[in-house]
Amino acid sequence: MRVAGERTFAAPRTAVWHVLNDPASMAATMPGVESFDVQDDRRWRANVKIPLGLGTLGMTMDMEKTEEREPEFARLAIKGNGVGAILSMTTAFNLSDQAGGTKMDWEADVRIAGPVGSMGQRVLQPIVNQQVQHVLTALDAEVQKAASTNATSTEE
Repeated sequence: MRVAGERTFAAPRTAVWHVLNDPASMAATMPGVESFDVQDDRRWRANVKIPLGLGTLGMTMDMEKTEEREPEFARLAIKGNGVGAILSMTTAFNLSDQAGGTKMDWEADVRIAGPVGSMGQRVLQPIVNQQVQHVLTALDAEVQKAASTNATSTEE
């Protein structure tokens, strides 16, 4: 299942780039994160509980940055394992300056195998869309926080 879109942030590209490439900031955008472990600047692991409508799916997700062109592009590979599901996802974003802020074009290719995956795209698509909106809203909040922190530190 492929999802894609764009988002505009009222913040400089450097602030958006910082949030998207800081594992702790990204953990704050992910729904249901219970623990987060940074292995190095390219790999990290999260234990999450993903809401599925009738319950939650506990999953360990290993994330790895596979490509990067600072400050405009990065690609991540994410592998998740949980009871009843194996997740494989690639996601990428491209940042560009836009009047007064930053435009982010993003895409994700999500594959879910196992009993949860057998529910079918018709059932999973609304759940994926809801999770994407949650991440984008939380990402906007993290970017605004980073932009205001950066503005405060440059004024001093």
